[in-house]
Amino acid sequence: MKRRNLLLAAGALLPASTLTRVLADSGHEHHNHGEPTPPENGQGYRPVQTPNGWTLPYEMRDGVKEFHLVAEEIEHEFAPGSMARCWGYNGTTPGPTIEAVEGDRVRIYVTNRLPEETSVHWHGIHLPSGMDGVKGVTQPPILPGETFVYEFTLRQHGTHMYHPHADEMVQMAMGMMGMLIIHPKNGEEVPVDRDYAILLHNWALHPGTERPDPAVMVDFELWSMNSKVFPAIDSLVARTGERVRIRLGNLSMWNHPMHVHGVSFQVTGSDGGRWPQSLWRPETTEIVGVGQTRDIEFEAPPGDWAFHCHMTHHTMNPMGHDIANPLGVDQSGLEEEIQRLLPGYMGMGQHGMADHQGHTDGGHMPGPRNTLPMMMGEGPFGEIGMGGMFTLIKVRDDLEPGDFSDPGWYQHPEGTVAQAVSSDPDFGSPHRRGRRAGPDAKRLPTPSRDGHDHSNH
Repeated sequence: MKRRNLLLAAGALLPASTLTRVLADSGHEHHNHGEPTPPENGQGYRPVQTPNGWTLPYEMRDGVKEFHLVAEEIEHEFAPGSMARCWGYNGTTPGPTIEAVEGDRVRIYVTNRLPEETSVHWHGIHLPSGMDGVKGVTQPPILPGETFVYEFTLRQHGTHMYHPHADEMVQMAMGMMGMLIIHPKNGEEVPVDRDYAILLHNWALHPGTERPDPAVMVDFELWSMNSKVFPAIDSLVARTGERVRIRLGNLSMWNHPMHVHGVSFQVTGSDGGRWPQSLWRPETTEIVGVGQTRDIEFEAPPGDWAFHCHMTHHTMNPMGHDIANPLGVDQSGLEEEIQRLLPGYMGMGQHGMADHQGHTDGGHMPGPRNTLPMMMGEGPFGEIGMGGMFTLIKVRDDLEPGDFSDPGWYQHPEGTVAQAVSSDPDFGSPHRRGRRAGPDAKRLPTPSRDGHDHSNH
């Protein structure tokens, strides 16, 4: 058993309250220990790396690349402490990444081991209508136990996806999806050094349950990258100065503004292929709409850089919905009253939820069975306070080309870390306006355009 798998197996037996300590003690070395993708002989492309995932091998038969997908029920771990019965391909969700080259003839067998019929749609691919995978329109359903074959020539390049078009609300909600990457036959004018593929998704795994709920439309509990939630999402690593491409696909029920810290990236492509350079545009946040793919590229600067969806609740693990807002509510005495009916109850949220992670990590506030805390993850400066659709891009000067192992935490050069200079809340003489709230509230000065205070006192 590989070290990564051993740690994850051990983590599955731990309560969620101790998870972040395990991750901190391991130095995040549980990340990025999958099998490296072998170089492609004679076809000239740099293989894609799928964090927490893998690439589907193929066999050449009479000049055709043959792949075999198996649709089946699987046991999936979102992070240590949260296991679920999902549906996927070849034992995983998302299914394995399929890679090929523009001009290739591909033959893809699909075996159905699900309890219901299915099909596979090759999202955005130009192909004969009868290979498009829409049950009842372009093909009969693939019944349980049957194997269908899809065969077509790839006449384009770009970042693509695959998923069912049969009972898709259920099957996609259960995890049936994958990435399909087609490399250009003539190579790329601007090559990349690292090429990552990430599929964005959402899950309704209600507290204490083990199967995703396909009937949920908005209020999801888990937001994932390649079906993992932070801190179980692999870090994306690079050597300083390398050109990094991240291919993003979105088969969730919501749009995701994906934000990279520390760089202005270029948006360079989609399922329409890599765009002409005249269409590249600089951004720091790019919305990836439902059913879309987007490629972003940047030159990697040294450091540990956050990479996440900027929908704030998408960087949290299971959250309660439709509950009263306790922010600013005086809960004095309330906790004791409720504890008479509900032993172990803790009043929270009066001053925000920053203390939630400390309570769960300390074991003071155990959550429901098989349910992750909202925030978990320990960094070199304490609790990270994030979850869900969040990971790190780790860039180092001394990484070898092709080395995807996690380098640990960044060692900041002296004098480059923000630090405390005072613990006095009245420190300095800041310019302020309006009214300050709270028990010591007082009217704040209202300076005029000349910079002087003309307020009435």
